[in-house]
Amino acid sequence: MSDAPATPVGAQGVATPATSRSTICVDGFNIALAKGSGIATYGRNLLSTIARLGMDGQVLYGPGAKRSANNVLNEAALVDAERQGPKVKKFDRFLRTFTSRFGQTAWPISPSGEVVWPSRGGGRPEATAYWAAQDLFQVSNRCFNAYGKETPVDFTASDEVGRPDAMQWTATLPLYARGVPNIYTIHDLIPLRLPHTTLDDKATYMAMCKMIARRADHIAVVSETTRQDVIRLLDVSEDRVTNTYQAVHLPEALTSRTQADVTIELEGVFNLGWKEYFLHFGAIEPKKNLGRIVEAYLASGLETPLVIVGGRAWLDEGETALLNQVMRDGGPSAQRIRRYEYMPFSLLISLIRGAKATLFPSLYEGFGLPVLESMALSTAVLTSTGGSLPEVAGDAAVSVDPYDVQAMTRGLRALDADEAMRDDLVRRGLTQSAKFSVEAYQGRLSAMYGRLGLS
Repeated sequence: MSDAPATPVGAQGVATPATSRSTICVDGFNIALAKGSGIATYGRNLLSTIARLGMDGQVLYGPGAKRSANNVLNEAALVDAERQGPKVKKFDRFLRTFTSRFGQTAWPISPSGEVVWPSRGGGRPEATAYWAAQDLFQVSNRCFNAYGKETPVDFTASDEVGRPDAMQWTATLPLYARGVPNIYTIHDLIPLRLPHTTLDDKATYMAMCKMIARRADHIAVVSETTRQDVIRLLDVSEDRVTNTYQAVHLPEALTSRTQADVTIELEGVFNLGWKEYFLHFGAIEPKKNLGRIVEAYLASGLETPLVIVGGRAWLDEGETALLNQVMRDGGPSAQRIRRYEYMPFSLLISLIRGAKATLFPSLYEGFGLPVLESMALSTAVLTSTGGSLPEVAGDAAVSVDPYDVQAMTRGLRALDADEAMRDDLVRRGLTQSAKFSVEAYQGRLSAMYGRLGLS
């Protein structure tokens, strides 16, 4: 077998010789969200790792604004406040949707140094350049939903910004980049595995996943559980799917704060003591299992407060029914529960650090970042046997059947009463979280890119 570097081949059969410094473009579909998401965190960590590998990272956005001749205005459009634009005529909307299948062209944007990016959204991504195509994600999704056709993207280079050598899509999108390798990250197949927990049109979702499976030069996944789901449900050969897992990257400015400083903050902002409350955080949707968490907590009879951080997502009525009733009644149980729809990232890190334990007994996860973040921040974890969570937690958490409320209640009581057990879980958690270090993730990503001739 030759030791020569591989020559990457794009989805259109265009061979691109490997260069000394590859450029990888990542979609900004989730990165652009004002309040972020788990996939947004994944995308930002991916870009940071690409930079550490000595490659250039770019981001492809889909702003609502048209292209301007002014580079600063083009960059400003990427982080512009949401506002109601002019109403699009029905015919123009139809025409853009219908013609999307023939392709959209992205224009280059150089970082100007003039635009202040919002810190709550994560700040400016670690990228050397950006691309933009007006309403790219909305129009391409409409095109696929209406006609079952994917949208190709062309990149028009400038003197300052060169075309990427590869495109990595971090979400399930009906898009591909012409003339370069397309890598798709599939985080999970929950709409197919747990259809009752999502609002997706399952036939359309399956068609999109099958399209991705055919189109992809390679598929990245974040757990062995998802890898096996992709191989089995999408009929993809094993050699085309790589499990890179994820890494937890927490800012040193937040993790290096002293316990005393965090304690003062917790007491001042929340009237909570250090290691004197349970914490659950994540979007409120069925798979997060909040309804059973609340039921188990109330059944435990514990006085230790429960703090819930998470905004409404979808199908949340069943998950919050008991919680809302308890809060409306205003009895003793209501005094034990705190609920916050949104939390700035810095305060969330403090809440995780100060919690007696994080409760994350999800029904199914493609990865389970809250478990990893909590272990890395020296907080004990109660999680579940669902999906990939056993891969992430290992033997460093209290693991229960996510459908067994009584088992969850017993786990809560044990965590509340047994300080030695919590200390042991913290030690095990630090060891387990090291398996998902930035360095480990970098090695797995480098190996995958190397197979595609990217370096």
